[in-house]
Amino acid sequence: MTDKLHLAPADPFPTDLSAIPDETLQVLDSRVQRQLDREIVREGEPDPETEFRHYELDDEFITRES
Repeated sequence: MTDKLHLAPADPFPTDLSAIPDETLQVLDSRVQRQLDREIVREGEPDPETEFRHYELDDEFITRES
């Protein structure tokens, strides 16, 4: 698999998710989810930064659905 499918904790992450179009946000979410899965399989637990990003994305999706 290529690294473009994952978003490592050291990779840049947008500070304002509300400014990102829906489609781009969905791609970002997929990359973070793949990274989260990878960390759990390889290390047994997620990196705190990846976990934080995952929750931030979830919050943004909830906000958009409201």
